[in-house]
Amino acid sequence: MKKTAAIEILEKASVPYEVRSYESEGFASAVEVAERLDLPADAVFKTLVARGERSGVVLALVPGDRSLGLRKLAHLLGEKRLEMVPPDDLQRLTGYIKGGVSPLAGKRSYPTFIDRSALRHDRISISAGVRGTQILIAPDDLVRLTHAIVADLME
Repeated sequence: MKKTAAIEILEKASVPYEVRSYESEGFASAVEVAERLDLPADAVFKTLVARGERSGVVLALVPGDRSLGLRKLAHLLGEKRLEMVPPDDLQRLTGYIKGGVSPLAGKRSYPTFIDRSALRHDRISISAGVRGTQILIAPDDLVRLTHAIVADLME
């Protein structure tokens, strides 16, 4: 398996991690990824990309079996409302495609928010930056590396 930029960041920072791969024939939901890797769905975090009028682009990580509360995130950002970035814009903004967006090693560094439920797990699963490859990492390490804000983000 080729090392992704996200994996290289973890190695450079000497952060412990584990890589898990699964057969990918296109987009798979986070719940499907959890099933394929035999992980609980609430430990597989999807990285969602939203945009506000004043805040611009932000990343939000929530458990795969839950939905992002856009109003909650908007409130944290001091926005009246946020909208999800259309899938066609993901690669231009992040360098990643739908189903492969990682909170690490994107094209640009965006403010990152992680749902507080991540801290209940020893390790969570995030995308390695390509479909079919996940990284298991301690949530505290991910928060530190991404400078994320931990908050209640679920609907």
